[in-house]
Amino acid sequence: MLLTAGFLILVAISIASVLLVNKARNDSGWVTHTVEAENQINALLLEIRRAESAARGFLLTQSQDFRRDHETAVANIQPYADKLAQMIGDNAAQAANIKKLRTAIDTRLDQFKREIKFIEQNDPAGASALVLDAAAGGTAITIRDVGAAMRIEEERLLATRTIAADRSQVMASSVTIAGSGMVIALAGVSIFLVRRSSRARDEAEARLRDANLNLEFTVDERTADLREANDEIQRFAYIVSHDLRSPLVNIMGFTSELEELRGDIFRRIARLGRVAALVPSAPEDATDGAEPALEGADKQLCEDFSEAIGFIKSSIARMDRLISAILNLTREGRRQFAPEPIKMRELIENIGSSVAHQATEADAQIRIGALPDIVSDRLALEQIFSNLIDNALKYLRPGVPGDIEVRGRTKLGFAVFDIVDNGRGIDAKDHQRIFDLFRRAGTQDKPGQGIGLAHVRALVRRLGGTISVNSELNHGSTFTVTLPIQWNASVRNSRND
Repeated sequence: MLLTAGFLILVAISIASVLLVNKARNDSGWVTHTVEAENQINALLLEIRRAESAARGFLLTQSQDFRRDHETAVANIQPYADKLAQMIGDNAAQAANIKKLRTAIDTRLDQFKREIKFIEQNDPAGASALVLDAAAGGTAITIRDVGAAMRIEEERLLATRTIAADRSQVMASSVTIAGSGMVIALAGVSIFLVRRSSRARDEAEARLRDANLNLEFTVDERTADLREANDEIQRFAYIVSHDLRSPLVNIMGFTSELEELRGDIFRRIARLGRVAALVPSAPEDATDGAEPALEGADKQLCEDFSEAIGFIKSSIARMDRLISAILNLTREGRRQFAPEPIKMRELIENIGSSVAHQATEADAQIRIGALPDIVSDRLALEQIFSNLIDNALKYLRPGVPGDIEVRGRTKLGFAVFDIVDNGRGIDAKDHQRIFDLFRRAGTQDKPGQGIGLAHVRALVRRLGGTISVNSELNHGSTFTVTLPIQWNASVRNSRND
């Protein structure tokens, strides 16, 4: 606002100064013009008197010098009158005066001619009589009075115009001085504000430096806490997974023993049933390898027992797979990443070759577009893209030829990879859920533990990137992985140690 106000004031002062200077120059011009007009009146009257004096001298002495002086003066009178008429033509009063003066001048010039002619004819008496007539006629008086009136008018104009010129000069000087004062005041205020702003900026920078130091200290402290917590979580997961496997092995062993005892238990039940019914029992060796002959409730009990054993065994197998997956995740979380230059197209082609048989069976094609090369951890990238391509092949729509495309681009120092398929798609409410550990979306008709995408997201984050999904049911899915082109491993590894 201050700069805008200063600019507007400077513009206003400049415009006012220009206008006032032009007005002062114009007023000064009119003063000069008035002085010149007055000088021209005096010059014209002087030439008339000069012509009259020379004519009288010639009349008295018949000297040719007087005649030449008279002719020179007469020759100047008319041009002087024309110039005077041009100079004062804008003034109505002066225009009337010059008109009267011209008439008197013409009359007096005619008298001069006649006087000279009488002298040339050697008639001094006639010339003298003509001079007396001219004096009696008052032509000279008219010229004098009109000239005096014209001088008075010009003097009046000179006084008026001088006052106006002085006023213009004063106003121009006042505006210039006032403008200079305002500019100096604005400069002073600007210097004050700049200094105050500079002090405020220095104080803000000092506070920001202190805040940054505190922030860095806080971040380092929190990072150390998070690193310790992460290590503790990994140790806890490892210990829990390891300790869970021991009782799980015992459960699996006792379940196998219980399954082996099943035959003996139900053979004894069948034997007891026959005894109660007074039916002769079969020899022991004849029934050891065969299923006991059960009927009624005993038969149903045997079937329920077998089904329960099957459920226990399948649950044990699932728990074993989950424990193995948790152990793999904890081991992967402790692995140090090693960045290296990676040709992404070559890496994706190798992954495509490894799943070529699966793609053929699923009637799917894998298309690879232009991909930017990056510096990152090779094993982590293989796990990320293998999992995403494997999921795309796993969840294709039945009866629809699969089309999977991997494409990439760069943006602001990052490489962006899209894995696009035309498969089943994912409901919008499950877009975030699928990245959670042990969480799956949609129909559960494919093998899996709900670990893959959670592992992918963890790897992408450790590589300094992000992963997102855009999908609709029955319209395919697009997984977008954003990774830094030049990954700095030292910071990430230090944070994950």
